[in-house]
Amino acid sequence: MGKIGKGLLGGVSGKVGNIVGGSWKGIDYLRVLPANVANPKSPKQVNQRAKFMTVIRFQQPLTDFVRTGYKAYATKMSAFNAAMSYNFKNAVIGAYPDYSIDYTKVKLSRGNLTGAMDAECSSSASGKLTISWEDNSGNGTARATDKAAVVIYNPVKEDAIFILDAGTREQGTTTIDVPKTYLNVELHCFLSFLVMDTLINTNSKNAISDSAYAGTVTVA
Repeated sequence: MGKIGKGLLGGVSGKVGNIVGGSWKGIDYLRVLPANVANPKSPKQVNQRAKFMTVIRFQQPLTDFVRTGYKAYATKMSAFNAAMSYNFKNAVIGAYPDYSIDYTKVKLSRGNLTGAMDAECSSSASGKLTISWEDNSGNGTARATDKAAVVIYNPVKEDAIFILDAGTREQGTTTIDVPKTYLNVELHCFLSFLVMDTLINTNSKNAISDSAYAGTVTVA
C-alpha cells in the first residue's frame, strides 16, 4: 500500500492505484503506470525491438566512446541513450528480421566543432592502420590543435578500439597498431575532433565535432 505524507501533490511513497511515488535526490516525484498493453508482441513492437537490438549490439563495445561523443547531449537522457536515439533513427537499414547498420550514416559523436574533411583509412604495413584527413584548420571553428579521436570497429568480433588523442588536426594523419584479432577483417573507421580540456570540464557542443566515416580497410 502506498502512503501520502505531504498532501495529494507530494510525498507519495509506494503505489496508490496506478500512481507510483518516490523520491530521487531529495525530489519527490509521481508517475502514472501505463495501461496494460493488449498485444505486447504486435508486429510493430517486434519490428521496433529488432531494430533496437541491432543498434544495441553495435553500440555496446562503443559505450565508453559515445559517453564522450554524446556528452553534450546527455541532458534529459544518458549519452549512450542519446547516441541510441540518433543511430536508431538514422543508421538502421533493411527489413525485419534482417536489419543491419549503415556505417556511413552512423554518428559516434555529435557537436558543433568543425568536423573532418576527406577522412580515409588505409594500411600499408602489417598490423598498421592509418587514418588520414585534410588539415582544414582555420575553416569554421577548426583549430590546428584540435585532437583527433579515432574509432576502429570490427563487425566480425562486434568489438571496437578507440583513441581519444591520436594526434592533432594539423598533422593530417595518424597510424595505430591493431590487435591480431583485427587482422584480415574488413574494419570500419571513424574520426572526430575535440577540444580536450573544454570537453572534460564542460558539456559544450563546441568542444566536439560530428564523427566522420573514414571508410573501410583490411589490415594484413
